[in-house]
Amino acid sequence: MNIHEYQAKQLFKLYGIPVPEGSPAETAGHAEQVARELGGNAWVVKAQVHAGGRGKAGGVHIAKSLDEITEFSRKLLGTRLVTQQTGAEGLPVETLYVEKAGQIDREFYLSALVDRGSERVIFIASAAGGMDIEEVAEKTPDRIISFQVDPAAGLQPYQCRKVAFAFGLESTQFKSLEKIMAGIYKLLLEKDAGQIEINPLVTTNSGELVAVDAKINFDDNAVAVHPDITAMRDPGQEDEKEHKAQQFGLNYITLDGSIGCMVNGAGLAMATMDLVKLKGGSPANFLDVGGGTNTEKVAEAFKLILADPNVKAVLVNIFGGIVKCDVIAEGILAAVKEVSVKVPVVVRLEGTNAEAGRTLLRESGLNLVAADDLAKAAEQVVALAEGV
Repeated sequence: MNIHEYQAKQLFKLYGIPVPEGSPAETAGHAEQVARELGGNAWVVKAQVHAGGRGKAGGVHIAKSLDEITEFSRKLLGTRLVTQQTGAEGLPVETLYVEKAGQIDREFYLSALVDRGSERVIFIASAAGGMDIEEVAEKTPDRIISFQVDPAAGLQPYQCRKVAFAFGLESTQFKSLEKIMAGIYKLLLEKDAGQIEINPLVTTNSGELVAVDAKINFDDNAVAVHPDITAMRDPGQEDEKEHKAQQFGLNYITLDGSIGCMVNGAGLAMATMDLVKLKGGSPANFLDVGGGTNTEKVAEAFKLILADPNVKAVLVNIFGGIVKCDVIAEGILAAVKEVSVKVPVVVRLEGTNAEAGRTLLRESGLNLVAADDLAKAAEQVVALAEGV
């Protein structure tokens, strides 16, 4: 789960990480009011979307008058911002963040993330802040340092000094950096964040260290125990179908193909999509209904697939274990009856109560293709999607 920059900065404040003064606004008038309250003679107006690269895409402006605040706000609000991370459709700009502009001396990159391979928190830092870290890694990898934090010992002062030396900070700034890194580490652990990124972390003309930007994403499996984080979710920034799937406990990811896939089990879902590609097709989605499901969830899953206008055919691949094949069949039939199905559907059932499930499908009188071999099912659905 991602949150907006202004929300991340609210959390930063709670954990002692310094940020510029600022406040969110949802109208041009409100943005101007925020600027008046902040004072000063220059402000930064930022579009709030769940994507990086906002500056390059025209989503960040420096305003030197209240009239410019209004101008930039009207230009951004109600539009869809397209960045290198959003795709061509972009993301809606419904909120702005207005903060006081400061005098920046130097820019750095600093992040912490959970590395599942090593089962450790890893800090990544670079003196080349304000740039895409991927570009830095490709062109000047020597400018990036990283280290693991031992969970038993926690973040150590010597590790913070290592980053301070890499940044070329003054000795008087070491303690400030240590406090920021300690705050990042504590926030990541206490709120079950997957990654916390500051790009850039800057030094001002007065020598202060300030987090000018803030990005946090959280482990979807843990947000349920953090109601304060759950309250920060912005469904408008998420794929509508993916958000709806979450309400029913379904694992759904939108892809750009033409064959809808409904499978139980993440591994089987990946294998099914690979087989569809092998047979010349392209998956329209990843959809795992889970090991334990019911008729209602299956029906909702099927409706999600059919709601995608790009879907030309559907492949259902279920291995009945905990979830029985006849339950899956009942869910499919319920969804087909509720939704007008205009595309061919191939169903492969195997495992517990597989024959009972196939019987339900055969006797339904609906236009469904029953299959008992996965390879053949994939071939059939690809051919049907192509109208062969």
